[in-house]
Amino acid sequence: MDGTLLDDECRISEKNISVIKQSQIPFTLVSARSPVQMSEIVDTLGLDEPQIAFNGGVIFQETQNGRRILQENVVPLEDVRHIWQVLVNNLGSVNLSLFGASDWYVEKMDKYVEKEAKYGGQAPTMVDFVSLLKQPDLKIYKIMMITPDVSEMKTLNEKVSQLHLQGLNVLQSSETYLEITNQKAQKSLGVQYIQQLEHLEQSDMAAFGDGYNDVSMLEEVGTPIVMENALPGVKDYGKYLTLDNNHDGVAYGIEKYLS
Repeated sequence: MDGTLLDDECRISEKNISVIKQSQIPFTLVSARSPVQMSEIVDTLGLDEPQIAFNGGVIFQETQNGRRILQENVVPLEDVRHIWQVLVNNLGSVNLSLFGASDWYVEKMDKYVEKEAKYGGQAPTMVDFVSLLKQPDLKIYKIMMITPDVSEMKTLNEKVSQLHLQGLNVLQSSETYLEITNQKAQKSLGVQYIQQLEHLEQSDMAAFGDGYNDVSMLEEVGTPIVMENALPGVKDYGKYLTLDNNHDGVAYGIEKYLS
């Protein structure tokens, strides 16, 4: 969604909306966002197909009776506790977030969390992590850390790598974001779920992407389309190149390559 379907202000253009609806192509959003952060766009596009949140941590479907969880891959609670306990004294100005299916938990507010809330469309809940992590039934799908400091991000990556996390996927999704999910929460596995559900061939599927967390998804489809604004190296995984996210790149790609 971000950097692909949405522009830099996290808005979807009327052109993208119109072309997607008129194409009548079954459309699944595959995002690092939570289901709550995806819901407005799902509603705007009128999508009733399965949608993929948290890079595959949750696969869900919006129905008349509410949101239905089709598949979930949580971060084991003991791992969440361990990561937090080890990193809590090494975070510096890093802001750590925990995401449930419907809730976004933070211990502190800063301008970067406020920006994420503004553009993501989900308000965080201020909590005490010590108390939160004592809840035995807590389900966490994504741990997210934000820092605009490049050197601090490098240190954070080093600290996380030293944890030797098993069964978890650690991904720096941008210069300022580090995300930890279940190892099964990968966009490629989400695409495979859709492929099996709909009995599709790889050649039947197309995907748009711009970031490093899109690469595995682009490799899973017959028609990988990469945005002009893609991060360095990502364009190597595209069969086609479309316009950037501020110039209706998804709509252009559908009309030029999928019609």
